[in-house]
Amino acid sequence: MDVKKGKRGAIAKAISIVENEPKKAKKLLKKIFKDSGNSIVIGIVGSAGSGKSSLINKTVIELKKLGTKPAVLAIDPTSHITGGAMLGDRVRMTESTDSGTYIRSIASRGATGAISRSLRNSIRVLEYSGFNPIIIESVGAGQTEVEISNIADITVVVFNPNTGDSIQTIKAGLTEIGDIYLVNKSDLSGTNQLFDAVLDYIGDTERNPIILKTSVKKNTGITKFAKILKDMMISKKKSKKEKEQERLEAELKDIVLNNLKEKVDGMLYSDKIFPKYLKKLQSKSIDPFEAGDKITKSLLK
Repeated sequence: MDVKKGKRGAIAKAISIVENEPKKAKKLLKKIFKDSGNSIVIGIVGSAGSGKSSLINKTVIELKKLGTKPAVLAIDPTSHITGGAMLGDRVRMTESTDSGTYIRSIASRGATGAISRSLRNSIRVLEYSGFNPIIIESVGAGQTEVEISNIADITVVVFNPNTGDSIQTIKAGLTEIGDIYLVNKSDLSGTNQLFDAVLDYIGDTERNPIILKTSVKKNTGITKFAKILKDMMISKKKSKKEKEQERLEAELKDIVLNNLKEKVDGMLYSDKIFPKYLKKLQSKSIDPFEAGDKITKSLLK
């Protein structure tokens, strides 16, 4: 199988199947599932403009020097015209692409649960192809960041003194999910104040995350960041098995609930009960809870 050999065209095709063709995706997953769950997943999140793409570009080159085989999945805002992903990230990551790293933009499609599904299976394709670590870059939209941290083994939160990131504006969720916090674009003014504030605000927590300054422009802090990631990959490998079991449980629930939802959606409109109680509800002769309970009872008979 060409995906196993790491052939780019085959990998791209497999990820497209996972994203867009549910029936084919099920067949593909049957083949690759046993060989999945072994790579360390690194989630890199932060607001738009924090310089994540350029940072990943440089970090990936350093990680390769350390003997790893990284791949990158960049979750982009969905292109409204095609429904596909915008390719800005790949343009900014040409250097690491040229060095043999696999980089792919996948569309966020505006749905949170959908991200998890296509992302989980895209990760499996890359694991099957022998990539490790797999870096996920988020688009920087609130809920997505938390979702990525649930999938990632290591979460990196990127701040930037220029985008108005200050302790007042940093979203509470971000302070709870990071293993590493980076003050990026550290060549800009305001870096030290932001770094000190992050240190005071997040550094003292029980989790004791790592806090670093990085600058792509001056090429500082990136080698250190890559080394920390490599060390963390080794230490996280030990707890990977347990985390994987928890994720599989969550995934199974997700699939079952999704299947049931689809089935119920189909049943609602093929059954006369729903329109009957909808009319009663619309004429206010019944309240929504009573209508809902009666429809549910009839579906579960």
